Amino acid sequence: MNIGDFRVVEQTEDKSRLNIFFEDSNLFQNNLPNIVNDFNHLCQLIAKKYEEDFRCVDINNYRLERERIISDIARAAARKALMTKTEIDLPIMNSYERRIIHAELSMRPDIKTESEGFGKSRYVKVKPIIE
Repeated sequence: MNIGDFRVVEQTEDKSRLNIFFEDSNLFQNNLPNIVNDFNHLCQLIAKKYEEDFRCVDINNYRLERERIISDIARAAARKALMTKTEIDLPIMNSYERRIIHAELSMRPDIKTESEGFGKSRYVKVKPIIE
């Protein structure tokens, strides 16, 4: 497989996060989520073997953009829950995405979040706190 030209555009000081930018942005267009996750998993296995502290790989800012979208979804769900005074069920998400939702809304005293479901069917429930 020819992946073309790429460059490392960002690396944190502790080397725990790495952002790779591929010059040909259409190369992974259709399957970017799976490629990012698989590449991240591979890098974590390599880092573990060499006892390095490595946490995350991002390709063409996919993960960063996904985190922003998830945070926007969390804020919108909180607004809707407060306006309608009902619980809002978010779509099924992986544990990382659910953690983003919980973290985004954790400082709000008027909202409570809970993960529901089992296995790969887990999702977040956003509940208004009504006094």
